[in-house]
Amino acid sequence: METFHHLSVMPDEVVAFLQPRPGGIYLDGTLGGGGHAALIARQCGPGNGMVIGIDQDQEALEAAGRRLAEFGAAVRLVHGNFAELDRHLDALTVTDLDGFILDLGVSSHQLDSGGRGFSFQQDAPLDMRMDAGGAETAADLVNSLPEQELERIIRDYGEERWARRIAAFIVKARAEQAILTTLQLTDVIKGAVPRAKWEERIHPATRTFQALRIAVNRELERLEQGLRAALDRLKPGGRGVVISFHSLEDRIVKHIFREYATGCICPRQILVCTCGRKPRMKILTSRPVTAAEAETDRNPRARSAKLRAAEKLNISE
Repeated sequence: METFHHLSVMPDEVVAFLQPRPGGIYLDGTLGGGGHAALIARQCGPGNGMVIGIDQDQEALEAAGRRLAEFGAAVRLVHGNFAELDRHLDALTVTDLDGFILDLGVSSHQLDSGGRGFSFQQDAPLDMRMDAGGAETAADLVNSLPEQELERIIRDYGEERWARRIAAFIVKARAEQAILTTLQLTDVIKGAVPRAKWEERIHPATRTFQALRIAVNRELERLEQGLRAALDRLKPGGRGVVISFHSLEDRIVKHIFREYATGCICPRQILVCTCGRKPRMKILTSRPVTAAEAETDRNPRARSAKLRAAEKLNISE
């Protein structure tokens, strides 16, 4: 069995913002290797505390199960996507949460595993599904989508300036031979991006691979759906922590937190509020928290991590 490896990002900061307490019920909606869940379980486990771990990657779930076995019934593991949070919590007869953590990063194991297709550094089937039982693969998208749709995905999800050219090169290449492996696609991208425009620290395929991964797994749509559900399930005083790794994710988290933290939306000229809207959350991070230098030296993938946190208000007061 291949060893699942994943370094949890900003573990001290997660615990500091989440403030898990004995007897509380906490959610790790993106369980990964179980690092954050283990830290939370150590603090909430005594008494009736519980950590619910959700992950759509079966390999991650199995690895986390081994890591978290010491906590026994205090940890409940669920195979699924946190976007379907309400259904998962209902199945466990859990009505509300004391806190949650969403670490949106792709694990080191997923990036480095030869057969998953996430990396342009080694040849593998062009898959990119977090859940191996999912429907469409990256190869399905690359070989079937119209050129304009490919361009949109690469531009919007990858923030790639060469999106139009890359999409055109993909369509031309697939007309001669289906693009079925990571290195096939990488070669097409390298041909599309002028050599003089390659960036020193970023491989020319980085943004396109990110875009396809996001599209295959519907990451942005599921983030918005799952984050709203998690915020709605928080008890008053409960806290939510989200760690994102690129600007598209961080923008969604920031906007949703601001929406939930906004009170009256009446026009300024109205002196007395008529909308009755009250803020539901208090934002705890005016700016995203980033990893300390010591951590980024140890784990370079933490460099792009941004942590935001918010606390549920008691709107009945």
